[in-house]
Amino acid sequence: MSNLFISDIYNPPKNFDNEYFHFRVLEGKIAELDFEAVMSSQKRLQGIFGSDSQWPKSDMTLEENIDSLNVHKQEFESRQAFAYSVFNKSKTKCLGSVYIDPSDSPNYQCIVYLWVRDDSIELDNDLYQTVYKWLYVEWGFSKVAFPGRCILWKDWNKELSLG
Repeated sequence: MSNLFISDIYNPPKNFDNEYFHFRVLEGKIAELDFEAVMSSQKRLQGIFGSDSQWPKSDMTLEENIDSLNVHKQEFESRQAFAYSVFNKSKTKCLGSVYIDPSDSPNYQCIVYLWVRDDSIELDNDLYQTVYKWLYVEWGFSKVAFPGRCILWKDWNKELSLG
């Protein structure tokens, strides 16, 4: 069965660089840096995937984080979803993550969640603008949903119930 999320001939980038950021596939190799970024911003990140989401729990362990990152890598490799760790330009600090998932709404090609750690929150809009442009130019997506950011959760839930 063909995957309608992305074209069978499209090769999703494994890295991306611009003036602010370096993206790389989320995977276990960066677990400690990712874990530190997540836990440094744990309270603000709760609900980033919707009000029902418990991620990240206050007692999440590094091992649980490694398992989660390995799931993201497997999803990437099987072309089901695409998650990236966001680093600073020098690749020394994990700043956050970007998640590109297929949309359950027929009105959008994909849904995207992204976050920046608390001590780099001033880069949040830069990350959003970067991802928005990257998805349009590199990926060819023209209908991208950013639930919780550009679409209120209550409106996104209505959108899903109509689909």
